[in-house]
Amino acid sequence: MNDKENIDTIGLSRRTVLAGLGAVGIASAGAGLGTTAYFNDTESFEGNQLTAGQLDLLVDWQQTYDFGDGRQFVSAHPDHDGDGEQSIEIDGEVSKYSDFPDEEDEDSNGANIPTLDCETIPPLSEANFNVDPVTGEEMETLVQLTDVKPGDSGEITFSLHLCDNPGYIWMQAGNISESGGAGTEPELIVDPDNMGDLGDAINAKLWYDEDCDNVYDAARPVDIMLTLDFSGSMLYDRFGGVVSSDPIAINGSNYTETTKIDLVELGTRQFIDFLQSAGADVQVGVAYFDGEKQGDNEPRTGILQTLTSDLSVVDGALSGLRQKLANVVSGSAGSTPFDGDGDPNPFAGGGIATGTYIGEGVDDAQGELDANGRASADKRNIVLSDGESFNGTGSTQFSSPIGAADDARAASPSPATDVFTINVNGSASTLLAMAGPAGGSGGDSTFFNDLDDPLNIPTVFGNLAAQATQEKIIMEDSLANVLAELADGNGIPLDGNRSTLYDELSDPADDPDRDAFRGDGVMHCVALEWELPLDVGNEVQGDTLGFDLSFYTEQARHNDGAGPSQTA
Repeated sequence: MNDKENIDTIGLSRRTVLAGLGAVGIASAGAGLGTTAYFNDTESFEGNQLTAGQLDLLVDWQQTYDFGDGRQFVSAHPDHDGDGEQSIEIDGEVSKYSDFPDEEDEDSNGANIPTLDCETIPPLSEANFNVDPVTGEEMETLVQLTDVKPGDSGEITFSLHLCDNPGYIWMQAGNISESGGAGTEPELIVDPDNMGDLGDAINAKLWYDEDCDNVYDAARPVDIMLTLDFSGSMLYDRFGGVVSSDPIAINGSNYTETTKIDLVELGTRQFIDFLQSAGADVQVGVAYFDGEKQGDNEPRTGILQTLTSDLSVVDGALSGLRQKLANVVSGSAGSTPFDGDGDPNPFAGGGIATGTYIGEGVDDAQGELDANGRASADKRNIVLSDGESFNGTGSTQFSSPIGAADDARAASPSPATDVFTINVNGSASTLLAMAGPAGGSGGDSTFFNDLDDPLNIPTVFGNLAAQATQEKIIMEDSLANVLAELADGNGIPLDGNRSTLYDELSDPADDPDRDAFRGDGVMHCVALEWELPLDVGNEVQGDTLGFDLSFYTEQARHNDGAGPSQTA
């Protein structure tokens, strides 16, 4: 027997497993004495209580329709007052979807509530399909299209949170029902059999909605600074820099153990490779920050690479980060990343600099954006750190990280910059307070990545790379064909790292370029948009179409992403 033969599945059914998680969590583990223990973890609803094991996929969503008068809310989860708009009450305070608008996108209603996470998303047993906006009757499926007129459109964005362990995720469709409805004379002239033609007539797009705003985002010019922690704890074992004893290969460089800075190099170079492959309109630069060498009384920060559109140059600057970090940390007083006088052996590390000056690094990056950024481009600063920052109030009076980030978002100096932060077991409260959009306040969790496991660093950079270019379209076709793909076999395999060159429709589910989703509850969004063209014919008059959408996950450990075997 193998893992994929020992699997239970739950069918898609209204009110029970919408977005329905199916059979959740398949894994095998050696039990010793020549035996193997297999376990399945199937989410089920008993007495309105959601029970799950070590793999838990939580889903929330917002669905909208546009009948010619602008988008209106149709259904959402959670929806604490049942008005169709995503909302939740936590400790007496109500958060609503529309409280988080995308100020730069006039077509955006907002974004999925960022406070929704593994602790706050209600169970699906509490989900409400709401009512059909046309008929006023209770909806029998998640998406229900009745009396659709040419020009009508709709959209639904799902927010996925995989809690506990990493896992592979598939998107699926079920309960697909299509009817020709009551045949009118104009329809019967062109469609005498009164077939259900609505799915074939509707145009649909399925994509990764990276900013979770229910709107497909095309490419925009972006200037990006990568602001990286070059402190000793990123490399040297005595300070926690060695992540595991497993070897790691990075673009031809092979190391016998894995350190945090290795994972940063792997992730940032994948970031650059993705932007190159996507033909993104970007400039990228790199800043670094450390502490101060004893007796130096100066923070070791600076620009590793100035902003440039030549991404091969940036890739070169990001190569060999072990040595470049070592030059800063353990080199002579005043040493730079290029001096070559540091010891890159992770098991060395005597006499290194102390402390971390995140604020100074942010200031350096902001200065580079101000000096060499393009007036027409959005500005982003991606800050990664694994330590507590000096707060700028000590004897040397250097910049506080929160103050530096506040200045960057507020365009002081110009330009106003989106600040994304990545915490690798460092000061989560500081890095969260720094994170937020240009012109906005800090503390925005949608701009903050909190990593318990440094091995997730490359995945974070992959997802941030996907946000720096047009959002990735999984499939664009008739709605009927999209639903057929979602309903076929295991459905469409989703990629947990969009910077890898994985094709969800043509590549196998166990392709090496398909990554599992991280298991720390980070939000990933997938969206489906539909529109009935204005030039559609009479054959769709009176037609109806309904369907449910769901997600299946299996634990990544001891599985290759191929998914459960299909039976005839």
